[in-house]
Amino acid sequence: MNMRQEALARIKSVNLEPKLPHKKVSSYFGENTFNLETMQKHISKSTFEAFKRWMSEGKLITLEQANEIANAMKDWAISKGATYYTHWFQPMTGLTAEKHDSFISITGPGKVIEKFSGSKLIQGEPDASSFPSGGIRATFEARGYTAWDPSSPAFIIESKLGNTLCIPTIFISYNGEALDKKLPLLRSDEALSKAASGLLKLFGYKDVKKVFSTCGPEQEYFLIDKNYYNLRQDLLLTGRTLVGAPSPKGQQLEDQYFGTIKERVINFMFEVAEEAYKLGIPVMTRHNEVAPHQYEFAPIFEESNIAADHNQLLMELMKKIALRHNLVCLLHEKPFAGINGSGKHLNWSLADDKGNNLLNPGDTPEGNLQFLAVLAAVLRAVYIHSDLLRASVAMAGNEHRLGANEAPPAIISVFVGDQLNDILDTIEKGAKTKVSKKDIIDLGITRLPKFNKDTTDRNRTSPFAFTGNKFEFRAVGSSQNISTPIAVLNTIIAESLDYVAEKIKKETKGKDFHSAVLRVIAQIVKETKDVRFEGNNYAPEWLKEAKKRGLPNVASTCEALKALIKPSNVALFEKYKVFSKEEVVARYHIWVHTYNTILEIEANTLNEMVNASVVPAGYDYERLLADNLNDLSDLKKSAALKVDTAAFNDLKEHLAEVAAKIYYVRHNTKRMVKLLEKAEKLHHEERGKLYFEELKPLMEHIRKHVDQLECVVSDEHWDLPKYREMLFIK
Repeated sequence: MNMRQEALARIKSVNLEPKLPHKKVSSYFGENTFNLETMQKHISKSTFEAFKRWMSEGKLITLEQANEIANAMKDWAISKGATYYTHWFQPMTGLTAEKHDSFISITGPGKVIEKFSGSKLIQGEPDASSFPSGGIRATFEARGYTAWDPSSPAFIIESKLGNTLCIPTIFISYNGEALDKKLPLLRSDEALSKAASGLLKLFGYKDVKKVFSTCGPEQEYFLIDKNYYNLRQDLLLTGRTLVGAPSPKGQQLEDQYFGTIKERVINFMFEVAEEAYKLGIPVMTRHNEVAPHQYEFAPIFEESNIAADHNQLLMELMKKIALRHNLVCLLHEKPFAGINGSGKHLNWSLADDKGNNLLNPGDTPEGNLQFLAVLAAVLRAVYIHSDLLRASVAMAGNEHRLGANEAPPAIISVFVGDQLNDILDTIEKGAKTKVSKKDIIDLGITRLPKFNKDTTDRNRTSPFAFTGNKFEFRAVGSSQNISTPIAVLNTIIAESLDYVAEKIKKETKGKDFHSAVLRVIAQIVKETKDVRFEGNNYAPEWLKEAKKRGLPNVASTCEALKALIKPSNVALFEKYKVFSKEEVVARYHIWVHTYNTILEIEANTLNEMVNASVVPAGYDYERLLADNLNDLSDLKKSAALKVDTAAFNDLKEHLAEVAAKIYYVRHNTKRMVKLLEKAEKLHHEERGKLYFEELKPLMEHIRKHVDQLECVVSDEHWDLPKYREMLFIK
């Protein structure tokens, strides 16, 4: 029995103690968060009102009020079993980071008290030297600051032996540059609010104080047994399989999607949901996805900043809880070649502080005009800035997924549905210089209140699809921190809303407002028509059509990232104060470097696997075949054994095939090592180009030969767990 077979023998479900009686979710939802309701119970009315004004109007609280909130937060956290607190932030690694400090303060020899001040709540100072900065700061400079983000509630993370208070924060350099994912998102929401409020005022909504983006990220993931995971060096180090022959049965029968969830998995899902609800994460949906052992969680919409924090927390919970069930949660975009990968469909919309969704068709012609104006702004943003949208999801893992059959292509286009598409076409062709309310009815605008998400079928192949009252950005990667895609989306739409508002102001001078708005919408609809596509984005014909329309199709991560440093895009980010030039250039260099590093880790891991696992297994099997051949040959001579010539030749042929496969694996692996040595002398941009054009195809070529070897080497000799085992465990 080899290691793989021993792992199979060890696989079993975890014995779980039932938690009875089950409590209603509403009775404990958010119990581990210091939300507004909890805060109100622990602080004075005046301080609570001041805090709310800070949230709604930006009027800062005083140090005394901060001290009161900090003390209340400390008392609440201690009552929950917390002994430490941390400023929880999201550095440019895309993950989360934390440095824990105790609540204790020395009061005398051998004496301490629990203490937490407003100054410590508002600002922390973790060592920033080892976080990516992209040249913003020198590596020998260690100072960095965390600053409290009061818009996202503090929360308690529970562990077996104690709990920790986590305070969501931004992370900045000594000179104030953003070193994290969160600060640009917060800045982008401010820019979006200002632009959207300005447009709404033109439509008579003078009392709107704030507009914000809302999000609901659908989180896809895989689960595999921990015993198999520990035997796969590639999964351990890279998050994906670098070798592995497809299972004879994959997803061909379409019997996984929305199928009955296995008990072992449903137990995991129950625990994730319970922990998520305690943290106020509104997980709404769970189900089987398309590929074997692929699943999804989907939340209810929230403000984007909170949705981004909650998605990071949910991913951490999923990974942590999976281990308790002897499972491993894989968040890589393409952990298994040949079957569906995982995305994070980002549902995005706009809402104001009155509770209105700006992407909901209105109940009146005027309301519909406002909806169409916002829709036109979104269409223009995606058309003009598709390069930035593509850059926002450019990463090594997503490069395996974009363009594959389960994910949208790297071409950014918009799907709006047949009914809305017809209305836009009518407006484009039928806009008149003078428009009455009857004309508005003729143009079909008053029919929009009947428009809802079920009026037209969904287009699962579109990278940016309108689904009734929101857009679904389907190109986001499953492991990705969603803050950057949201920040980019908010920024380009803020710019487009400003553009629409200015156009309407110019057109309205001395003219009927309705007709002016329609003319602006008609012009934008006409100018952006090429970005609208209602068909199959996977079809080869679309690739040709998109090229004809002039829509970019950038497959390479490093090429896509160049959009960030395009002068006009840098100017756009600076205009809306989302990124400074230094910040956006830094991100470009960080992400190119990250891409290269990931490819190098993968290539070096593949090299080790080939030499330490694949080739030895091949040699063992080759020796077995050679021994059999020698034995037969000897028996033919010594014992006059009659062996069918064809059978004897077949054995020789099989031995020759195995020897050839081993040779091709070794030959191409040596080529890969030389390519890595060549890359060491190149600048990171040239290196990224080399890796995309030469290293990745070479790694796939090595994989092809390894997988062919896997299919002929005996099970007894092959130690690496196979797809058919990892994806079909009970």
